[in-house]
Order: sequence, then structure tokens, then C-alpha cells
Amino acid sequence: MILITRQWCKGCGVCVAFCPKKALHLDAQEKAVCDEEKCVQCGLCELYCPDLAIEMPEEGKENEVQQ
Repeated sequence: MILITRQWCKGCGVCVAFCPKKALHLDAQEKAVCDEEKCVQCGLCELYCPDLAIEMPEEGKENEVQQ
């Protein structure tokens, strides 16, 4: 599960553009919203969000490559 801090989201759409599964979209208020059913928790949205509005708690990073 990803956490979106709506107050910080400026609606730029960067997270939407980088989501490989198209799980993110902007709502009527131009804020990011995640469809949890489509989300594979890759973390790209968190990585590229310029406003730091998206966070993935550590337990959600199960697809992260371990080295």
C-alpha cells in the first residue's frame, strides 16, 4: 500500500507517468489517487514524486531487489 499526502500533492502527474501498471491517476481536485488492485508496489511513484507526497512503508517494499 502506498500513502499519498494529499496536502503535498500539486497534481503534476509525474507519478502517473512513471507508474508501469497505470495504478495512479489524478482525481477531480488534481490530486494523485492509487488503485490498490493494480499497484505492484514497485516504488517508482515514491522515487519520482517531486513533492515527496508519496510514501511506501517499508513492509510494502516486498518487490524491491535485495543485494
